[in-house]
Amino acid sequence: MAEPLTLDLLTGEWSIARLHAAEPVPDWAWSEIFSSVSRTSDELSIIAPSQQVPSNVKSEGGFRVLAVRGPLAFDAKGILADLAGAIAAADVSLLALSTFDTDILLVRQQDLVDTAAALESRGHDVAAETT
Repeated sequence: MAEPLTLDLLTGEWSIARLHAAEPVPDWAWSEIFSSVSRTSDELSIIAPSQQVPSNVKSEGGFRVLAVRGPLAFDAKGILADLAGAIAAADVSLLALSTFDTDILLVRQQDLVDTAAALESRGHDVAAETT
């Protein structure tokens, strides 16, 4: 097991949106709390607060964000594997990504209670909502 971690539950609901690969990053993509922009040759994916994503944009909403309290050592090993393993054991689907300082987990709102219980069963702490 990895060292016990604290995960902060960010306030609000989040969506992942898909745009065409060549589109510029829209202004609505940015959030001071958390956002993520990833581009491949096939798509532009944006994770942003749901209320910022226009209704005419292809998206999936209803996600909650758990951010591992960091910063984490850049060469740390097994953190994401431990967290993902706990969540998978709870039969919950996970969208995970990493920044320079931390790991970010997105789960559906309806799976949040099961996710928190699974993480806490592994010794991790899920902190109350933060902005």
